Amino acid sequence: MGTAADPASPSESAFDRVRAVADAVLYEGYLLYPYRRSSGKNRVRWQFGVLAPRDWAEAQGPETPGVAGSADSWRQRTECLVRATGPDPVVRVRVRFLQVRRKRVERRTPTGGHAPVDTLEVAGAVHVPFDEAVPHECDIAVPLADLLAHEREFAVGAPGGTETEELDGGAGRVVRQRLPLRARTLLRAERLDARKGLFRLRVRTENTGAAGPRSTREEALRHALIATHTVIGGDGLCFLSLLDPPPWARAHAAGCRNLHTFPVLAGEPGTCDLVLSSPIILPDRPRVAPESPGDLHDAAEIDEILTLRTLLLTDEEKREARATDRRAAEILDRVDTMPPEVFGRLHGAIRSMGPRATGAPVPWWREGGDDGVCPATDSVLVDGVVVAAGGRVVLAPRGRGADAQDMFLAGRTARVAGVFHDVDGSVRLAVTIEDDPAAELHDWYGRFHYFRPEEVRPLAASTHDQVHDRERGRTRT
Repeated sequence: MGTAADPASPSESAFDRVRAVADAVLYEGYLLYPYRRSSGKNRVRWQFGVLAPRDWAEAQGPETPGVAGSADSWRQRTECLVRATGPDPVVRVRVRFLQVRRKRVERRTPTGGHAPVDTLEVAGAVHVPFDEAVPHECDIAVPLADLLAHEREFAVGAPGGTETEELDGGAGRVVRQRLPLRARTLLRAERLDARKGLFRLRVRTENTGAAGPRSTREEALRHALIATHTVIGGDGLCFLSLLDPPPWARAHAAGCRNLHTFPVLAGEPGTCDLVLSSPIILPDRPRVAPESPGDLHDAAEIDEILTLRTLLLTDEEKREARATDRRAAEILDRVDTMPPEVFGRLHGAIRSMGPRATGAPVPWWREGGDDGVCPATDSVLVDGVVVAAGGRVVLAPRGRGADAQDMFLAGRTARVAGVFHDVDGSVRLAVTIEDDPAAELHDWYGRFHYFRPEEVRPLAASTHDQVHDRERGRTRT
């Protein structure tokens, strides 16, 4: 097994430039509004990029292959295209993940010992047990020529440890414990086109630890890499987009096989020295809006809305949130002290002026944007029933690997807005909830919930409903 090489290089600054986006991936869903332990949505956590021990993951049933990393697995595989642009190119990989750290609160007993408690108030501060997380980065640097000769293996785990914090007056203590993580990253390169200097680079990260096939998910997560993602760069290298490859490289791009993660170009326009491979599917060159003053741990939400909601929390709710997690306390402090001019910037910004100046919404689907694919007219067969835009379904999200938010929608009826095809060939149904009072607003902005065909049950729609939807010139969700 190899060891990580000295990562220092000019590409280090490029790695730092993508850190804000990578951190948003790392902490997506870590702790959701209202940031309290008692909130239902914060009881089902760690939804993306979970690499659990193989024995446990395989005992849970066969995994669904795909590029989305919302299912528990024991491995990730990234394949991307890269051109050598200089002599002796070097591949640099940074594997980033979270390690679960269990926080336990203990009250001091009359005999001098300690007993675990569910809550403990000391000097006006409340302390509650919670699973926190420790971020880790593992850097690897290896010459491209070495990867052509054979696959290289590198250890990327994390040590365990116990930290004890004594509380004021000897009333008790907070104990934080993390178990050691064992994992490896394997790198391999394949020459595709000698004339153009084109290579396929493969990066695999695997959990090599053990949790026991009958362990609970909560216990297995203590042995897992959480929110695992990879930043790939190098010296003398130029990466190609898999989403929009040049015509001469399209066949090679189609041959790349990514599992539970997908690589996109990162960095500024005009650069090609960096790739971010994420369990959350992103566009090329993702970035955090410059108006955002900090991470709210929910990159799928709007900063202004979350900030307003957080400001409206009661003092007691804020007290519990601060006791839940240090990062929640940091969010509350930032929101409570936000200057008016910073808050004003959250209301929105115009990036470009398009031809539509009538105040009408921009269509959520533009005809001709992708030849042969049209969500408004495509359909999919579900339980022998053709489901298309305008159809009605009952939501039945799968138990394992489903988004925590989707689990709360089980049994609700929804209307299909469109049938979408993912980059990996799978299908998603865009829907909105029928009894949601904001359904019309979601339809206006094109904000939908997305479910796989196997996560819905079709309902027979009346001919009147279908005709009515067509006459309106758009689909409801």
